[in-house]
Amino acid sequence: MEAATVARLRIDTHRGHQNVGGSLHGGFLMALADQALFIVPTALGYNVLGGVTVDTSCQFIGAGQVGKPADAVVEVLRETGRMLFARGMIEQDGAPVMAFSGTLRKPR
Repeated sequence: MEAATVARLRIDTHRGHQNVGGSLHGGFLMALADQALFIVPTALGYNVLGGVTVDTSCQFIGAGQVGKPADAVVEVLRETGRMLFARGMIEQDGAPVMAFSGTLRKPR
């Protein structure tokens, strides 16, 4: 945990996460972002497991390198009765790879 509303999720990357150009596949990065939007808030104490992604967006900033760990740093921006709003950055060695944001509908 980095702050009350910010935490980091780390994953090791390997050739199975690679695209034909040799970089981390965009689909892998998008899936990591979606998972991080649930895992990180849960680790911070928010009740989102069992909820659904209402919307998400991403911006590819740089090529991810296969074989280096990827960190998804997520910040919870706001929580309402049924929704949670968050944003994040996937980075490697502190360099940005992909920015993302998402809206989650919490479970009943």
